[in-house]
Amino acid sequence: MLAAVALGAWLLAAAVGGLLCRLARGTAVLADLVRRARSPFRFLAVLVAVTVVAEAAPGAAGWRAPVVRVLGLATIAAVGWLLAVGAFVVEDIALTRYDVDVVDNRHARRVRTQVSLLRRLTVVAIAVLAAAAMLLTFPSARAAGASILASAGVISVVAGLAAQTSLANVFAGLQLAFTDAMRVDDVVVVDDEWGRVEEITLTYVVVHVWDDRRLVLPSTYFTTTPFENWTRKESAVLGAVELDVDWSTPFDGMRAELDRLLTESPLWDHRVGVLQVTDAVGTLVRVRVLLSAHDAGTLFDLRCRVREALVVWLQNRHAHALPRIRTEAAPGGSPSASSPSAPPSGDAAGLFTGSSEGRERSRAFTGPSEQEQAGRPLQASGAR
Repeated sequence: MLAAVALGAWLLAAAVGGLLCRLARGTAVLADLVRRARSPFRFLAVLVAVTVVAEAAPGAAGWRAPVVRVLGLATIAAVGWLLAVGAFVVEDIALTRYDVDVVDNRHARRVRTQVSLLRRLTVVAIAVLAAAAMLLTFPSARAAGASILASAGVISVVAGLAAQTSLANVFAGLQLAFTDAMRVDDVVVVDDEWGRVEEITLTYVVVHVWDDRRLVLPSTYFTTTPFENWTRKESAVLGAVELDVDWSTPFDGMRAELDRLLTESPLWDHRVGVLQVTDAVGTLVRVRVLLSAHDAGTLFDLRCRVREALVVWLQNRHAHALPRIRTEAAPGGSPSASSPSAPPSGDAAGLFTGSSEGRERSRAFTGPSEQEQAGRPLQASGAR
C-alpha cells in the first residue's frame, strides 16, 4: 500500500512539474527554479504522502512510530534541500545582472564573488538548521539542547571553536570577499606563480596558474601573506622587455622600429610604448622597452612578440649591434702605460711605504725590514 501511495505521489509531482515547465518557458527565472527543484519537490511529495498514510494506517502500532520518525527526518532534509535550491536560484538571478565578458568587469567580478560566498553561507546555515531540527525531534536531544543554550558556557564553546583553523579560514574567506582585496578572475602572483583566481570558497582559494595547474591555498594565506593583485583597480598593466646590445646600436632606428611594431599590433592599448637605455657599463648596453596592454595575458603575448621582432630586426638590419665582447691589445704589441705593472719589490711592497713616516709606522707593526736587519752588524762594527 505504501509503495502504491509513493508511486502515485511521484506521478502527481511529475505532472505538476511538467505543467510548471510549460508555464515557465517564457521566464528564465521560473524555468531555472523548476529545473533545479524538480528532484527535491518529487522527493518531498512522496515523503508527505507516505507519512500521512502511515500515520492513518490502522493496526500498525508496532512499526508506525519508528517509520514515522524516519519519514519525519527525511521530510526535514527534503525541506532543507528545497531551501538550498532557492539559494542557488537567487544566486543565478543576481549573477545574470552582472556580465564579466566586458572590458571593465571589476564591479561585476566583485559582486559575483560576494554573491557566491553568500550562497555558500546560506547553504551551510540551512544544513545546520536542518540538522538541528532533526535533533529536536528527539525528546532527549531537545532537553540537552535547551540546557546547553541556557548555560553560560556556550560563549566559551563558540570562542574556542572560532580559534580553530577551519573557522579562521571561514572568516578569512569572508574578509577577502567583502573587503574587495581579491575577486574571482583577478590576476595574482602567489609564490612566484602567475595565475587567475578561479574560485573563492569559505575555506580555500583556487588559483588557475598559466600552465593549467591549480594552486589550492587556504584563505588565511591571503590575509597573512603579501601577494600581488594585478587587477584590483583595473585590468590594464605595464610590462618590460630587456635586451643587451652593443655600444654601436642605432637607438633612434630601434625606437622607430618599436613604434612601427606597436602601431601594427592589435595587442597594444596605445597607452605606453617607450624605449630607454637603462645601463651602459662594461661591454654591453642594457635597453628596456616599456609596454602596456589591456590585461596580463595580452601583455605577455605582446612582450614576446616585441622581443622577437627586435631581435630579428637587429639580426637583419644591424648585425654589428648584436652583443659582443671585445679584447684589444695596445699599439705595437707592447704593454700600454695603463696596463698592470709588475708587483713592487723591496720597500715599495711593504706596509705603509712611500715616506719616512710610513716606514716608521710599518716598523711599529712588523718590526725592522730585512735590509735594516742586515745592515745592523755593519753599523755596529763601524761604531767600534
